[in-house]
Amino acid sequence: MNALKTTVESKRIDVCFARLQSEGRKGLIPYVTAGDPGPEATVPLLHAMVEAGADIIELGIPFSDPVADGPVIELAHQRAVSQGVTLADVLLMVAEFRKKDNVTPIALMGYLNPIEIMGYENFARRAAQAGVDALLAVDIPPEDAKTLLDPLYKEGLETVFLVSPNTVDERIESICSVAGGYIYYVSLKGVTGAGNLDISEVQSRVEHIKSFTSLPVCVGFGIRDGASASAISKTADAVIVGTALVKELATHENDHAAGCAAVAARLAEMRTAMDQ
Repeated sequence: MNALKTTVESKRIDVCFARLQSEGRKGLIPYVTAGDPGPEATVPLLHAMVEAGADIIELGIPFSDPVADGPVIELAHQRAVSQGVTLADVLLMVAEFRKKDNVTPIALMGYLNPIEIMGYENFARRAAQAGVDALLAVDIPPEDAKTLLDPLYKEGLETVFLVSPNTVDERIESICSVAGGYIYYVSLKGVTGAGNLDISEVQSRVEHIKSFTSLPVCVGFGIRDGASASAISKTADAVIVGTALVKELATHENDHAAGCAAVAARLAEMRTAMDQ
């Protein structure tokens, strides 16, 4: 599978991290759920996040049972699902975003069920056509992923995998052997939005993961503000923030412009703190 990946032209994610490295900066990766708080709000939100300093965007695929997510993001999925947002709609949103931005990488993040319903080959083809760069399916282990990975690699899509605090070395090695784009290190045990960060422990773990791979290692879960983003970015190649942003959207559920502005302000604070 890795041999097939090398035949694909330079990818947006690779270009992004190469640029960040040349500038001596770290990546900022926001997560939002597609269709939350409303389908018409997503594309303008994506553009606003880029303007506020986002380097890569993780876009959640709405799902009825997001078991790996905490209550804040779970409610975002419910809001999107209740408005009928499907995987096909998410791909249309990415295609619309690409009309103005053909540079910023987009990784779809979600659960396997909607992709299985669409069909792996069909999904990979349509995702590539829309301008998707990567997929992170949180509920498929790399050992069972070949039937999904092969169509993705054929279409030039990367596959991002999670590594957790209690992932053993043998499994880290297995994950890194099939992963592409970047490694997502889950800095806390539990669902999204849970707990408080132990910065020194995260830094030690990131350095350990880097001994297994040349891929960028990005840290998510528990990053809420400029201070935590800055601290984590000293070791990680990028920081990933989701729950703090989705909270802003929920607070302004009935005013999409205000929600978009609040998310952009939170990201701009993090970007400034990370760059200082």
